[in-house]
Amino acid sequence: MKKIFFLISLFPLLQLTAQVKDSSSKASILPVKPKEKEALKFNLNEEGTHYFQATFCNQVWMRYNESNPQTKVDGELAKQTFDIGLRRTRMQLFGQITDKVFIYFQFGQNNFNAQYNATSNRKNAAFFHDALCEYKVSKGNQLKLGGGLTIANGLSRFSQPSISSIMTMDVPVFAQATTDQTDQFSRKLSIYARGQVSHLDYRLLLSDPFPITSNGAAPVPAFQYSSFASIGRHKQLQTYLMWQFFEHENHTTPYMTGTYLGKKKIFNIACGATYQKNAMWNRPTANDSIAYQNMVLLCVESFLDMPLNKEKGTAISAYAGYFKTNYGTNYLRYNGPMNPATATGLNKTNSITGQGPTYGNAFPMFGTGSVIYAQCGYLLPKNLLKSGQLMPYASFTMAQFDRLGNQKMNLYNAGVNWLIKGHNAKISIDWQNRPTYSIDASAKVQSGVRKNCFTVQYQIFI
Repeated sequence: MKKIFFLISLFPLLQLTAQVKDSSSKASILPVKPKEKEALKFNLNEEGTHYFQATFCNQVWMRYNESNPQTKVDGELAKQTFDIGLRRTRMQLFGQITDKVFIYFQFGQNNFNAQYNATSNRKNAAFFHDALCEYKVSKGNQLKLGGGLTIANGLSRFSQPSISSIMTMDVPVFAQATTDQTDQFSRKLSIYARGQVSHLDYRLLLSDPFPITSNGAAPVPAFQYSSFASIGRHKQLQTYLMWQFFEHENHTTPYMTGTYLGKKKIFNIACGATYQKNAMWNRPTANDSIAYQNMVLLCVESFLDMPLNKEKGTAISAYAGYFKTNYGTNYLRYNGPMNPATATGLNKTNSITGQGPTYGNAFPMFGTGSVIYAQCGYLLPKNLLKSGQLMPYASFTMAQFDRLGNQKMNLYNAGVNWLIKGHNAKISIDWQNRPTYSIDASAKVQSGVRKNCFTVQYQIFI
């Protein structure tokens, strides 16, 4: 009788246990939302401090451009062009192999459109942008020693930009001062020391520039306007010093972030320099001997990137920099990113004598003189759109190049980013207004009609 009473008393408990089991079994068959991985990352140890990671980035451009005077495309005059291209297609492979050892590769191509010519220079189709090895001497980030093919540079943060995180449609390419002249799309064979000591972030580099004769263009003989010397070559010295007032910037790779979208509180001031002995040459007249000149590039800049209202998700990003660039006597180089044109109807008697093509979307980008560059963007509240956020921006470049005389080179850009998923998926719309120039009968430079360019970019980065 006692046993029966004991079993009866246990019945409610058994029933409750059965309900719990039934509930848990039902819960087990309910769909569970899988957690997204933040990166394509393979951990080499349990803690994840040793890893190897891959990233992929593609930037597709659709562009309408008002052509520079007398522009030709495939032999025909073209007052305007519309083109589709791949501004950048990149793959990164990198990893912290041990506590001390870091390796980094970047592979890809740039400026692939209908006018792309893969046989005209040292970069045959896709190529290695970076291939470096780095050793961490200190326990933290105080001292890292590295070497290889690298974008680590001395002049400015925009000399070594992380292109997947830039705020504007494109970086100010003039800050990549010798791009595709004596480097490989801003990369050089270098050895370096970099690190962060308290608030100071520093870089010291010794670079071995490529000879100008390997850039795919016909060598420029020494004449009255300076150009890169085809005979003789010296190593390049670079340094970059940055004081970080608030949070420290990312330090995994040598690349510098465009905007953190309010994820960090950043305010920095910095200075940079690049020096190469006898990098340039000129010859005022045929009776003069060749004169070699040093290349000296200097920059002071500031960068602000911080949240304004964390609940609304608003943030601000701003940059201002002053560049003093000495490439030798009256050096001037035109450049147009992913140029949609192929030739010009102008000649030396009615156009500026400068290096690089003057047709298509090109403008005087590099030169001896001074440049002021500024940009600012505002990340709008996240509740404005059902998906993503908007970030309008504007940038301004004002250059005073010796070769242009009293004519300034003012470049304006304005646009907006639709950040569908931060920098991982975004659509950008950009308007650019640029100058054109001509020369009069006395060879004096005159300002011409200003031209516009409208670009839509779709970027995916993983």
